[in-house]
Amino acid sequence: MRVFPFTAIVGQERMKRALILNAISPQIGGVLIRGERGTAKSTAARALAALLPEIDVVSDCPFSCNPYRVDEMCDNCRRRYEAGEKLPVTRRKTRFVNLPVSATEDRVVGTLDLERAIKYGERHFEPGILAAANRGLLYVDEVNLLDDHVVDILLDAAAMGVNVVEREGISFSHPARFILVGTMNPEEGDLRPQLLDRFALCVDIQGIPDPDARVEILKRRVRYEQDPERFYQEWAEAEARLSQRIAEAQELLPQVAYREQDLYTIAALTSEMEVDGHRADIVILKAAVAQAAFEGRTSVQESDILLAAELALPHRLRRQPFEDTQEKLAKLEQRLEEVREGGAPWQEPRENPQVAVPSKKKRTP
Repeated sequence: MRVFPFTAIVGQERMKRALILNAISPQIGGVLIRGERGTAKSTAARALAALLPEIDVVSDCPFSCNPYRVDEMCDNCRRRYEAGEKLPVTRRKTRFVNLPVSATEDRVVGTLDLERAIKYGERHFEPGILAAANRGLLYVDEVNLLDDHVVDILLDAAAMGVNVVEREGISFSHPARFILVGTMNPEEGDLRPQLLDRFALCVDIQGIPDPDARVEILKRRVRYEQDPERFYQEWAEAEARLSQRIAEAQELLPQVAYREQDLYTIAALTSEMEVDGHRADIVILKAAVAQAAFEGRTSVQESDILLAAELALPHRLRRQPFEDTQEKLAKLEQRLEEVREGGAPWQEPRENPQVAVPSKKKRTP
């Protein structure tokens, strides 16, 4: 059954932008989407996975290793490659992997068969969820209800891009490069501040109050449930265009450059917002580079930095007693409006699906 198209989601522009930036550059470190029930959190995550370009993988590898890059191979594939073996290649869609709330550490990271290692000297590894999620999208619903230790493991893997399992002096490693998407309803409890800070981007979403937009949401949902395939075909062109744009941005990403002045802009911004630590600065830079690639540019602009800050700062602002953090965010939005050129990066239509994707700006060398 077809999933609900990403470009058919009404509103929620920040959520869509945060997801797309992580799709372009998973090294950003994931996104946490906080919001009440029925605000398209899980719909958007599933839709993004369906939208992503197909990838080439080693066909007989359980870790979906990249057959063209040694640094993105597991121990077994690397050994075969270095021995001169031609790795079999197949092309497939990007996987959507759902992590259950009840998942244990062994289920997430995988396990080593110690008995086989001791008796026969063989390293036998049973892959876990991180193996299935490599080069895919790992979705964690109700992440605030997950065991803190498991959340730590996920965030470590997302940051390092590798999963290392060690038992009794025996170790095995495999790449774990995935788009991490966590969702939660704040009414059911929050994450510890230490874990919250480790999610690179965070978006708070609410139901849309505008009656016209709510009617459009209702119309689209009903049409989708009546005939998912026909509804998807209505949005197929828009989906293909956005998928192509993400693929182009992924190719362009290594060419995007930034100036030292951009680093000072980021540092001044986080200092002005009184953000603790330096993780926010790093995240803003990575997200700004991805934003520039998405816009088809090879250089970072101030608007890219501010758009990235919109997503990287809200959950990191220091909250003092009686202090309203919304004032700081309002200043950030005002500054963004002052430097933004050519309108908002997203133009959300109500009727015409052919223009439902972000409008392409003129490319500059």
